[in-house]
Amino acid sequence: MNVSFRNRAHSQNHSPRRAALALVSVAAISFVSGCSGSPVSAEGTWGTTGEGEPQLVLEADGKLAGTDGCNRLVGTWEKNDDTNITFVDVASTMMACEDTDTWLLALDTGEIDGDKLTIKNTDGDVIGTLDRSGK
Repeated sequence: MNVSFRNRAHSQNHSPRRAALALVSVAAISFVSGCSGSPVSAEGTWGTTGEGEPQLVLEADGKLAGTDGCNRLVGTWEKNDDTNITFVDVASTMMACEDTDTWLLALDTGEIDGDKLTIKNTDGDVIGTLDRSGK
C-alpha cells in the first residue's frame, strides 16, 4: 500500500511539471509553425492605378500585365517557392515618356513579404517595391 501511495504522490508531484512541460512544448511548436507562415499568394494587383505610377497584375494562370507608368508590359510569371517569383518573357512598349521612372522595365524576379512585392533585376539588385492593391 505504501508503494502505491508513493507512486501516486510521485506522479501527482510531477503532474504540474508535466503539464507545464507540455504547455511549453505546445507553445514552442506553435511559435515555430507561426514563423513559417502560410504561403503568400502572388496573384493580384501590385502598385497603384494613378497616372504615371507603376503597376503589375499577376493572374492565376501565370499571365502578367502592367505598366511602368508609361510603357505597357506583358509576359508571364512563375512561382519559385512560397515568397519568390520569376518574371518570364516580359515585353514592353518603348514610348518616350518625360518624368517617368522606368525602373520596372528591368524586372527579373520578385520577393513577396506580406503586402509588399520587392522587384529585383537580373543581377539580383533591388530596383523597387510595389504594394498590394485593394487591401
